[in-house]
Amino acid sequence: RTAARWAALAAFGRRDLALARLAEGHTDAVAILEEAGRSPVPGALYGVWAAKSGGTGAALEDGVLTGTVRFCSGLTLLDRALVAAGDHLVEVDLADPGVRRHPDAWQAVGMDASDSGDVVFDGVRAEVLGPPGWYVARPGFALGGAGVAAVWLGGAAGVFDGVLAYLRDRGTADEHQLAHLGAMHTALSTAEAVLARAAAADVVDALLAGTCRAAAERTAVEILERALKVTGPTPACRDRRFAQRIADLPVYVRQHHAERDLAALGRDVLGRA
Repeated sequence: RTAARWAALAAFGRRDLALARLAEGHTDAVAILEEAGRSPVPGALYGVWAAKSGGTGAALEDGVLTGTVRFCSGLTLLDRALVAAGDHLVEVDLADPGVRRHPDAWQAVGMDASDSGDVVFDGVRAEVLGPPGWYVARPGFALGGAGVAAVWLGGAAGVFDGVLAYLRDRGTADEHQLAHLGAMHTALSTAEAVLARAAAADVVDALLAGTCRAAAERTAVEILERALKVTGPTPACRDRRFAQRIADLPVYVRQHHAERDLAALGRDVLGRA
């Protein structure tokens, strides 16, 4: 199931990263509910809102949710959300009148179509999932984190598709362009192999998930760096789909915390040596 799920997420990412962001959030929420022994509400679209950015975040007291959560995708589209509140994870009905949405908080061009922004919870009833700390301690936490890497990798493949389309339309490529193309292909293939190995593993732990995320992030960064060296500015200025892809990917892939996450990965590697 893991390999099929990640392949589907990568395919969404290759087609449309904003759509993939919503698909990933829904599938992650459904998997979390299953792990908690709960069933999703039939026909409801779910997301996971767990950001604690810039001192913001939700708080839970006596089953009531308050506070501001940033980076909430599917702001006006979702029916229900799983929200991190302190060391708890809770399920919320987004039809509650205490849920106030602020789409104007999202000013980025990248991932603009993901319907993202801030949410203020003002006395919203919430259902607690699991004991304190369960959300990050459960076995599926690492698996979900690696699933996001599949979406990033799909987004990188989408940019690569745009580069290929440009060269096909142009009808010629010089040696420098071909070298970049070969390097991009190699980076994508290498990261795909890392995720395939993880998908086939009996257990995806923090080390394996962190490796998947690092491989996908490094690949996305390399693809973005090389793409415009191949194409120049023309498709970025005249091809809306290509321009959107190269705007979306750097925003989404920054869910990976760069050197901070690499340091955590290195610490894990050294601890197991």
